[in-house]
Amino acid sequence: MFKTKIAALAFPALLLGSTAYAAQPAADEDHISVKMVAANPCLPDAKAKVEITSDGTAEDMFIVASGLPPNTGFDFFVIQVPTAPFGLAWYQGDVQSDADGDAVQHFRGRFSIETFIVAPGVALAPRVFNDQPFPDAAQNPTTNPVQTYHLGMWFNSPADAQAAGCPNTVTPFNGEHNAGIQVLNTSTYRDDHGPLRDLRP
Repeated sequence: MFKTKIAALAFPALLLGSTAYAAQPAADEDHISVKMVAANPCLPDAKAKVEITSDGTAEDMFIVASGLPPNTGFDFFVIQVPTAPFGLAWYQGDVQSDADGDAVQHFRGRFSIETFIVAPGVALAPRVFNDQPFPDAAQNPTTNPVQTYHLGMWFNSPADAQAAGCPNTVTPFNGEHNAGIQVLNTSTYRDDHGPLRDLRP
């Protein structure tokens, strides 16, 4: 089953790549392969391979993970630095493991040297999830462009983390700001040179 999922996931990546290359010869920087490693010793076998391909206007990110707790939800982020304090973070979406602890996912967006967060000025922000350990801010801080080149994945629930033998620490890394601990990251790359920096469309 997992091999079938990988094949289904890999096919659009190859198709996108061949289409882009047929249009014009692409530099190596138009495609990168990234390894994500276990972020916590409670899940020593957790790992993921991430393939990112650019068509020049946006990127397709394909994630294949293994060694995860089975039938568990996770949350995937693009982040400023791979480990605490993480810096600025951008929520990409959810990842779900199967009965074997394997997971696949596809995101499309801007995952390259041009990935950044900016706030030219202070503005009021919607306060939606205010009954959580990390409630919404009422306004944003001003910041110049901050490049976000690292990747991270968190347990969607502290209870799921505890069930897997991990700490049940609460973090803000899900849609309701009540996630569990980090599971995977790109900490084999320097803080100031995360893998997305190497993709130059």
